[in-house]
Amino acid sequence: MSFSLTSENFQSICADSFEFLVQCSCIEDKYYEEYKNSLGCSLDNINAYCLKYKIHITDLDQIKVLIFSIPHLITNIPNFQVKNYLNSIFSLLNESHIYNKKFEITKLSSSIDICCNLIEDDQIVSVYTYIKGFQESMESVVSDKPFLYWHEKKNLEKITHALISVSDKTGIVDFAKKLQEKNIKVLSTGGTAKHLNEHGVEVVDIEQYTNFPEMMNGRIKTINPKVHGGILARREQDFEVMQKYNIPPIDLVVVNLYPFQATIAQADCTPEQAIENIDIGGPAMLRAAAKNHQDVTVIVDNTDYQTVIDEINTLQGNTTLETRTRLALKTFEHTAQYDGAIANYLGQEEDGFSHTINLQFNKTQSMRYGENPHQSAAFYIEKNITEACVASSRQCQGKEMSYNNMADADAALECVRSFNEPACVIVKHANPCGVAVCSNIFDAYNDAFKTDPTSAFGGIIAFNRNLNEKTAHAIIERQFVEVIIAPNVDNEAKKVLSSKQNVRVLECGDLNAAQPSLDYKRVTGGLLVQDKDLGVINENDIKCVSDTQPTNEQIKDLLFAWKVAKAVKSNAIVYVKNQMTIGVGAGQMSRVYSAKIADIKATDEGLTVEGAVMASDAFFPFRDGIDAAAQAGIKAIIQPGGSMRDAEVIEAANEYGIAMVFTGMRHFKH
Repeated sequence: MSFSLTSENFQSICADSFEFLVQCSCIEDKYYEEYKNSLGCSLDNINAYCLKYKIHITDLDQIKVLIFSIPHLITNIPNFQVKNYLNSIFSLLNESHIYNKKFEITKLSSSIDICCNLIEDDQIVSVYTYIKGFQESMESVVSDKPFLYWHEKKNLEKITHALISVSDKTGIVDFAKKLQEKNIKVLSTGGTAKHLNEHGVEVVDIEQYTNFPEMMNGRIKTINPKVHGGILARREQDFEVMQKYNIPPIDLVVVNLYPFQATIAQADCTPEQAIENIDIGGPAMLRAAAKNHQDVTVIVDNTDYQTVIDEINTLQGNTTLETRTRLALKTFEHTAQYDGAIANYLGQEEDGFSHTINLQFNKTQSMRYGENPHQSAAFYIEKNITEACVASSRQCQGKEMSYNNMADADAALECVRSFNEPACVIVKHANPCGVAVCSNIFDAYNDAFKTDPTSAFGGIIAFNRNLNEKTAHAIIERQFVEVIIAPNVDNEAKKVLSSKQNVRVLECGDLNAAQPSLDYKRVTGGLLVQDKDLGVINENDIKCVSDTQPTNEQIKDLLFAWKVAKAVKSNAIVYVKNQMTIGVGAGQMSRVYSAKIADIKATDEGLTVEGAVMASDAFFPFRDGIDAAAQAGIKAIIQPGGSMRDAEVIEAANEYGIAMVFTGMRHFKH
């Protein structure tokens, strides 16, 4: 079909469109007379006018005069109502019987560009279909800077059918009722259908819908062409097939899956119970809906119910493509994690480790940089975190956490949670530089700070008790600190800390919550997996191997030092006196040099080593470490034992009258 532009119909069309622009105050005054006068000119004069404003007319593009002449005159559109503009253009097009297949509105800085492609009769689709759907979807859209992206009839049809099949029924009744208020037919299965019916929601049971019964004790419910065809159908391309086989479109799919992970987490879970909680139909529907998110909205998380309802209300019956894309991504993430958990369970081997490992983390933060400014970085967290940790902490104030802040805060929290008594740990570069326990956290902080005030500058401070006002005051008055983390921060303490707005303050919650059982370390081309080092010893677990027996006070300090040594990078030597560290030697290639550094640290800070105890995270390969300790004034040593030269090391301890105990447990940390 072709469309001939004449003076008469051009004047009529332009008059209508111009009148609309004047009403919307979208045409500048300086163009008013010239534009108005052009309407009465001959077609030649109109062509000259269009050429002046770079409006090109060709045999195939004459109709674009209507579309292009308007936006090219618009240079400023404050508070422009997109709906009114579109309705006017649609009306003009429809009255002129113009047909088009592709209609796009794209964002420009100061004007709207509308392109219509005129094509032959055998390819055309009536613009009227586009007009009706888009007018409805744009019912309440207002924009300061008009921009939309509309391509190939997206966001046009209303949602007509919703399929709901959920294991977790939280919020589903209210959601389904709101769908029905919008005349959306609800399809449902088994227990979900029963639940909705019992709460006054009229549903079409999936058996009735497909005319096919559930079977095999519910193993087959929704695996049916009428269900999956309705979800997967491309609304235009597959329309004839849908009509032929009477398959209505299913525009909204709401599914959450059998609780497989919760089932296998139960101590008494049998293999049969685990297998029966592997969902088949649910993931199939979710993946189908997510694949076809151009037309279908999919919900796998009940926290998204309100978002979808709000958009259905705002957009007169549908959701935006942006929302559908986001929900599709969330769905594929969920099904990948679900399948990964099944593979991990079925792949378990005799050594307790799965044949394959499937891990999934969600990005929560893009960081300014990584460990160093030239490295990019982001932070990801696990799903369903139950333990108190940095990843699940709530930040009360301060700058955004950096890569190094995260790593150091994690190290500090892992150390401080080892203690039952009120404790404070100060960390720098993932190593404790001061640790103490006391009857209260104020005194614990003071003692921890005394160990190494120099290193504490710019450090991370962790507590295993709630942070109070008195301790907060002491921190702010005494040192520069990057991060403070505690189970909770009192309101009075928050007021004190607010005077230092850059200080990052985190609340991590109850530190007694269960910890994860596995540790992961990435190496190039692989992943190291091990049990988490949760080894704890008490007085009954240690064995005295020296002639000199440790006193009760020394045993108390030795056990304290042992907990600290576990948190220090190997080779680790820790000097302790009266439940506080007085020197820490970390990360040295030889154990004797770690011992010497611990002594240097204590001496530099004016702390007395004489009468202190020492912990070593691994055995002494030679007696030189004992010689260095004796020279510093150490009177008791705790170490794992197990060296080929244990006898030589014990003999050295006896020479100096040092009490030595073995734990039989090593605490390497790399």
